[in-house]
Amino acid sequence: MSRILIVEDDEDIAELERDYLEANGLEAEIASDGPTGLSKALSGSFDAMILDVMLPGMNGFDVCRKVREKSALPILLVTARTEDIDQIRGLGLGADGYVVKPFSPSVLVARVKALLATAARRNADTEAAEPSSLIEADGVTIDPASHEVKARGKDVELTNREYELLLFLMKHQGTVFSRDALYERVWGEEALGDGATVTVHIQRLREKIEPDPSNPKIIQTVRGAGYIIRR
Repeated sequence: MSRILIVEDDEDIAELERDYLEANGLEAEIASDGPTGLSKALSGSFDAMILDVMLPGMNGFDVCRKVREKSALPILLVTARTEDIDQIRGLGLGADGYVVKPFSPSVLVARVKALLATAARRNADTEAAEPSSLIEADGVTIDPASHEVKARGKDVELTNREYELLLFLMKHQGTVFSRDALYERVWGEEALGDGATVTVHIQRLREKIEPDPSNPKIIQTVRGAGYIIRR
């Protein structure tokens, strides 16, 4: 049974989240402040984390950053802030997705299950990958067996979602995908207006793999259609 860490200082919200997760066959544990949440997240005891932004002791952004420095634990950021800059900041720090308060508990459960499914798919791909099954595109290589990514011979560190997005595009070179299509295929759920999440991840990928991110040649934008890595 998958174990979910809830890092939330509002007791009523935390207990509601836990009840819905447990009603859907997941185990859940609550941490009510940033430092405790960070410690639990790095313990290796959980399969995903629901992380509130506004926390005592250490805010969710800092917790996310510190977790991502040491762990690939899937992170769903929860925020009461609606400004795009806060969502972009969280995704840039390595969060795999976000929900904005107030939210439907059923939506939260669906997001968590999508994170778990993506992580399981990634692990399955690793186990099934052949040692020589490198995927290459314009100076970028991915080794699905080890999850190693290189750009022009140099190692590239990617978050879970950045890796999944790049791997998907590289596996489908020559095909244009819209933001919504990428969200549904990579995040594993209906887009529902979350196209901006894809845009942020594309921008982050370009910063890491493109020689000139302001003039991208690897992940190209097709105006009015989406993104493509050409053959």
